[in-house]
Amino acid sequence: MMKKISMIALASLMLTSQSVAQDSSEATLFEAPDSAWRVVDLENLMLIDTDYGRIGVELYPEISPKHVEQIKTLTRAAFYDGIVFHRVINGFMNQTGDPTGTGTGDSGLPNIPAEFSFQRDPTKIPVEVIHERLVNPHSSPRRRLGAGFYKNLPIATEPAAQAFWKKSGTVDSIGLHCKGVTSMARAGSPDSGNSQFFLMRSPRGSSSEGLNGQYSIWGRAVMGIDIVDKIRVGVNGETAGFTPDKMNKARIAADLDGSEVPQIKVLKTQGADYKRFLATQKKLDGTYKDICDIEIPIQIKTP
Repeated sequence: MMKKISMIALASLMLTSQSVAQDSSEATLFEAPDSAWRVVDLENLMLIDTDYGRIGVELYPEISPKHVEQIKTLTRAAFYDGIVFHRVINGFMNQTGDPTGTGTGDSGLPNIPAEFSFQRDPTKIPVEVIHERLVNPHSSPRRRLGAGFYKNLPIATEPAAQAFWKKSGTVDSIGLHCKGVTSMARAGSPDSGNSQFFLMRSPRGSSSEGLNGQYSIWGRAVMGIDIVDKIRVGVNGETAGFTPDKMNKARIAADLDGSEVPQIKVLKTQGADYKRFLATQKKLDGTYKDICDIEIPIQIKTP
């Protein structure tokens, strides 16, 4: 079965391309002391080399442990080397991870159970809510939750106070498909994710938001976000004259020699410096930009 993004009609995905914010992550202008930054864990950093440069994806095992485990297993087996971006829709997403390049293949490993949402322990995964937003305009019933960042990942979450009333001590939380987010492709079954995944190209929109709570997010780009937009647009086998780009090589940073590994620092999403940054993200009316339009500052030092 085609492992396409299946919950939204294709017509709704082929929307007029949105303009996207310029990538500022490679050289952030925000200044803060060293204590305000966290270094991305090399064990949870996937490096994807393309003809246009390198994309670095931070993995979130605390959000989607089964998917991160499978992604790491496949990456460490060099499974993704040479695999094409077989389905790329401008203003939406880049899909890859199929060894056949047709959208029908997988790794041969068992499929992964869905991890569309996660239970957040506010004491271990603190999130400062920026604003409320509709999680998915296509869902029924519609849910409005608080939006904030965990590390560099935008999420929607129930209020932390609700954890005190639950036996689990956790609250329901959902990753948001903003630009740079990586998520698992699947067929009709929620539990059919395997090796195919997609990187979001657009910052937000009804097509992107329609994925929220329907697909398993496992990471987000923290380096090379501009490269995501350079991947050639088309569908392999359907678009006339289309020659797809590919992942030349994919590795887990911890497995590489230190001379090959970038040092990536991300502004911590707690504390006074983060609040100072958020103050720069307000609109003229005093409200915050949508969370998908906010880029957490990142510092990158390449070898």
